[in-house]
Amino acid sequence: MSVCKRLLYIVKHRGIWPSIWRRNVTTWSPVGTAFNATPHRRLDILNPSQGLFGVPELSSPAGFEVTTKRALKATQELVDKVCSSPPGAVTVETFDQLSDGLCKVADLADFVKVAHPDPSFREAAEKTCIEIGTVVEKLNTNVDLCRSLKNLLDNKEVLAQLDPETRKVAELFMFDFAISGIHLDEKLRKEAVKLHVKLLDLNNEFLMGSHLPNRIAKSAIPEHIHCHFATEGSFIQIGGLHAESSNDLVREVAYRIFLYPNADLMECLEELLKCRNKLAKLVGYESYAHRALQGTMAKTPGNMLPPLSPTMTFPSISKPLELMPWDPPYFSGVLRAERYNIEPSLYSPYFSLGSCMEGLNSLFIQLYGVSIMSEHPSAGEVWNDDVRKLAVVHETEGLLGYIYCDFFHRANKPHQDCHFTIRGGRQCQESGQYQLPVVVLMLSLPHPTKSAPTLLTPSMMENLFHEMGHAMHSMLGRTRYQHITGTRCATDFAEVPSILMEYFATDYRVVNQFARHYQTGQPLPQSMVARLCESKKVCGAADTQLQIFYSALDQMYHGKPQNRSTTDILKDMQQKFYGLPYTPNTAWQLRFSHLIGYGAKYYSYLMSRAVASMVWKQCFVQDPLNRDMGERYRREMLAHGGGKEPMLMVEGMLQRQPTIEDFVDALVTDLNPDFETFIMDSTS
Repeated sequence: MSVCKRLLYIVKHRGIWPSIWRRNVTTWSPVGTAFNATPHRRLDILNPSQGLFGVPELSSPAGFEVTTKRALKATQELVDKVCSSPPGAVTVETFDQLSDGLCKVADLADFVKVAHPDPSFREAAEKTCIEIGTVVEKLNTNVDLCRSLKNLLDNKEVLAQLDPETRKVAELFMFDFAISGIHLDEKLRKEAVKLHVKLLDLNNEFLMGSHLPNRIAKSAIPEHIHCHFATEGSFIQIGGLHAESSNDLVREVAYRIFLYPNADLMECLEELLKCRNKLAKLVGYESYAHRALQGTMAKTPGNMLPPLSPTMTFPSISKPLELMPWDPPYFSGVLRAERYNIEPSLYSPYFSLGSCMEGLNSLFIQLYGVSIMSEHPSAGEVWNDDVRKLAVVHETEGLLGYIYCDFFHRANKPHQDCHFTIRGGRQCQESGQYQLPVVVLMLSLPHPTKSAPTLLTPSMMENLFHEMGHAMHSMLGRTRYQHITGTRCATDFAEVPSILMEYFATDYRVVNQFARHYQTGQPLPQSMVARLCESKKVCGAADTQLQIFYSALDQMYHGKPQNRSTTDILKDMQQKFYGLPYTPNTAWQLRFSHLIGYGAKYYSYLMSRAVASMVWKQCFVQDPLNRDMGERYRREMLAHGGGKEPMLMVEGMLQRQPTIEDFVDALVTDLNPDFETFIMDSTS
């Protein structure tokens, strides 16, 4: 047999995931097998590259320039079309087609620039992001383009003929024009565009700087702790807080050095906040926070004051020792472990990656009639050999979309868990077909070994469920327009589906369906799941207080200008909203990278958690696998994407209108202890 024929035989008959750990009791499903296998290098030497995500041009970095030019050419043609057409539904459809053409290139490039292992691909993608971003800012101040949309919205007769979703999309596009200063005269419009472009640069500079390590001379810190940090010649590099180190001095040194103020980055942040405020004022808003909160559940900064009150009361917690700001993560971990015996190594054998994926598949089948199925990617379709591709299939509706799973750690890959939209779903008027959504889930899990599959800690398992919540939002939100597809909704609503999945991940009735020891097949004991749930409440009040502090700080930075430094504002907010003192000569705000993507919206985590808590307790806690409730959840909350007011979706699911007090109560009651767990532990 020739070498070429033998390679073809291996690929055809053995597949590319040949090494699988077999359980003694049961067998893995296809999706479990795909994720519990050792990935081998893909043997695609006989097949031409299909390009990243199946885009033929992206077989090489040069393809980004080709796709960018094509998208910009199509953009101009669509601008000419919409500006010359009479007002009607076709106006909104053309706007969405225009937006889709740019987003398909920009969103893909936005992912590649941070995730591709090849620097040449990352550089080409970065160039595309900048080029498309600049064009978008110019389109948002294109008077003729805006006039075509305004003619539609001002024509009551034509507007009355549009369905609610189409009207909502038209209003959202007009909002994009408004916040870009379309109503200003030509001179001020040009100033608004300059501010947008400047903010793009400042955002990128701050985001990159916030993750860079600080360094200090080796001689400046005790020699016996040098081994805990990276070294560079005569310097120690500190790229994180080392918050879970058991060494008190290591935690303190890391905190003080990593958070030591960087003058250039401080100037960048100060300028960024000034530019945001100036732009908001220019386009007619009281502050950047007012601009950012339009269309959200909160609606205005004033509505944030009650839930962010420093007088919120939580279940009491003991304070056995004097803590410093670098202590809480470590000591809360110690308390959890000692009180509940939740050593991760005791749980990990039950949470192989394959079994967790089986659990997700089982949950989605029971709630929505949706299966996730493993597919072999084509040559050149993925950016690394260990990336898996999933097809999401409904029992009657058929194929819903694709999820690419970039789950494993590699050099130069961001260490954050996140969801990327590569292509949004939309009804293509030009072809009559539905454009299927494509997303990427990125985690940073350990690779499998020769003796065991990838084993997840409880927190890794919850993060997997969390990110899959985003992915299913993208898959199940089958809107007509990509501008509002899936997670393209209000920021304080976007985290609800993902946080709700965390409740499923810690419910024994769900966990019992998949948590099996990878060697023996034994199920995870119910008492261990109960202890895990209760352990999350240890120091939970302090964790919530910290999130309130971050949210309040974010609001202050983006509210009325304070005429004082960002550090002085931080000191004030920390004193009001957090129980631990400010550490002199530190600037935690320079590591607050959420100021970029979540500027004036960091509160969204708390708001979304409160909504998810209410939905869980009212709709799923009695039966987390109830198909009728799953269908209601899809119908009321997932199906609309951003095409419906977020609070109306919440009201539709809860069948009532929640108050501010309900939001606060949801956060507080989540921390109440479950005494059945104590009884269960004592009897066992």
